[in-house]
Amino acid sequence: MSREWVRAGHQVTILAASHSHVRANQPQMTNIFSFESIEGVNYIWAKTPSYQQNGVKRFINMLCFIFRVFQFSFSLKSNEIPDTVIASSTYPLDIFPAWFIAKRYKTKLLFEVHDLWPLSPIELGGMKRTHPFIVIMQISENFAYKHSNKVISMLPKTLEYMQAHGLSPEKFVYIPNGIDLDEWKNPVKLEDFPEVKNVEKEIISDQDLGFFTVAYLGTHGLANALDNLICAAELLKDEKVMVYLVGSGPDKKALIKLARTKNLTNVKFFKPIPKETIPLISKLFDCNYIGLQKQSLFRFGISPNKLMDYMAAQKPIINAVEAGNDPVAEAHCGFSIPAENPKALADAIFKLKNLPRDKLDLLGQNGYQFIQKNHDYKILANNFIEAMK
Repeated sequence: MSREWVRAGHQVTILAASHSHVRANQPQMTNIFSFESIEGVNYIWAKTPSYQQNGVKRFINMLCFIFRVFQFSFSLKSNEIPDTVIASSTYPLDIFPAWFIAKRYKTKLLFEVHDLWPLSPIELGGMKRTHPFIVIMQISENFAYKHSNKVISMLPKTLEYMQAHGLSPEKFVYIPNGIDLDEWKNPVKLEDFPEVKNVEKEIISDQDLGFFTVAYLGTHGLANALDNLICAAELLKDEKVMVYLVGSGPDKKALIKLARTKNLTNVKFFKPIPKETIPLISKLFDCNYIGLQKQSLFRFGISPNKLMDYMAAQKPIINAVEAGNDPVAEAHCGFSIPAENPKALADAIFKLKNLPRDKLDLLGQNGYQFIQKNHDYKILANNFIEAMK
């Protein structure tokens, strides 16, 4: 979205954490901060300790980043004073340095919410509300709602929750995740990606044999409930249906083992593909699948980037997610079914397989028109700028 601000004539600077083991090619840097310009957006990378999993080291990383932001704020020159300060992070601790900068320079403060913290570690991680970490996060979240000029939520059903934690309703703005449709209008050439070209050949070969191809592209993790897709494939093993799982993740080995245990020949696994090739590959499949575990946290809504990619591919979507909103139903671009229900998923695939081609094309077009209207970065960036005004 920040690139759209640049195109609209706004100067954007982003301060983000940088773990030394992650960034291979460091741009211009000091001992603490490194500076980089990417597509007109200025990035300041703050050096912070690395961590592997959730735990004490991650909390230390958070605290270190917050300290670095405070540290950087004192180096701002008179011609670098911001018009607006935006705190945008998974966890709400960054509201404190953001508030300090906004207060010091008498400018506006926006708080952008990606996930509800500390509710996420409470409901997904089983942490108690009395845990010191949760208490600190709750203080941070309440502070953000009280002191921000606007609160931007990527989730549509969060207003009531935020009000319960001190937000005035007139501050609330819903701006979901989005997509750069220009990337889909000017796709790369698969000839430049031999490993992806092989995937394309496999898809076309299966379709020539009469298979209806169903794809999942993305992380193979517990939350994605991909065992549901494999169990649905088992129910469809006597039908002309081929399931593709493209990507990597902590559950991939277990999923491969599950498919082998079931002796499934209609499930195929592929390595991750470069992001720039997703537009071409997604359009090759007959339909795309998205699923999540049953989680109470989803009552506040979802806004997954994967769903935007699927809609941009102009293909029908099967949405196996139970959430406070249902973009697939809103867009009329596929079928929404109960989460973690292989029978319902198999039935949805079978129903799509037997639809006429023009009906499938219409579902795909509906999805594309929906994101054009609601999720194009150009539109969302303008909405964000209006919120800042």
